[in-house]
Amino acid sequence: MPPSGQSILFSENRLTYVSQDALHIPSVLTRMYGSKVTSLDLSYNRICTLDGLQYFRNLNELMLDNNQLDDNINFPYISSLHTLSLNNNKISQLEYFLAKVKDSFPNLKYLSILGNTACPSQISHVDKDEEDYQRYRYFVLYILPNLDFLDSRTVTFQERYEGKQRGMYMKIVRPSFQNNCIEEKNCNRKVYSPLPALPMKSHHGIYGKCVYRYTGKHSEGNRFIRNNDL
Repeated sequence: MPPSGQSILFSENRLTYVSQDALHIPSVLTRMYGSKVTSLDLSYNRICTLDGLQYFRNLNELMLDNNQLDDNINFPYISSLHTLSLNNNKISQLEYFLAKVKDSFPNLKYLSILGNTACPSQISHVDKDEEDYQRYRYFVLYILPNLDFLDSRTVTFQERYEGKQRGMYMKIVRPSFQNNCIEEKNCNRKVYSPLPALPMKSHHGIYGKCVYRYTGKHSEGNRFIRNNDL
C-alpha cells in the first residue's frame, strides 16, 4: 500500500516518514521530494535496505533510528551529509561499517550508532564498561577523525589526539563461528602415536630386578688408585 498524505510530513526541506512499518524507502518519496530534501527522518520503521537513498542528493541530515539495517547496508555517495543517526539497528561489524561511512560521507560531523552490537555502550551491553566504550571511541575517531560528535557526547581534543595516536590498536576482534568449529574439530582429533595399537589380551606386564655395575675410570674405587698403580 502506498503511503498516505497524512503519513508524510514535509516542511522547510525536512521530510519525515516514521512509524509506518516500511521495509524500504517508498518510491513516492523519491519522486516527489528527492531533490528538495535536506533532512530525512525514516526512524521507527522496518527498513532493511537503503535503495532509493541516492535520489536524495542534497541531504545534510539522515535519521534511520530503530530500523532493521545490518552489516549489508550500502550507502550512496552524498558529500553534503554531515549528520547520520543509526541508533538501534543491527550493525555488528564496526570496522566494515566505518569504512562504508568514510567512503560515502566525507564531510560527516555527527554519528550515532548506540544500541547496535558494534557499539559497546553500557546502555545496551551489560558486560561492557566505560573503558570498553572509550576504546571504541578512539577507534571510531581513528577512522573518522573529522567527527565533532559521536553517539551521545561531543568529541574532545584529548579523544581526537588519542584516536590519532593509538586508535588503530583499539580494534575489537571477535572470533568467527567458523574458527570455533575448526578449533573444536582439532580438539576432538585422536592423539597420534607411532606405536601400533595392541589388543588388551596380548599385553603382558613384566616385573623384575636389575643390578648395574660400573667399572669405568670414573668409578668410586678409582679415586684411591695412584698413577703408578695403573
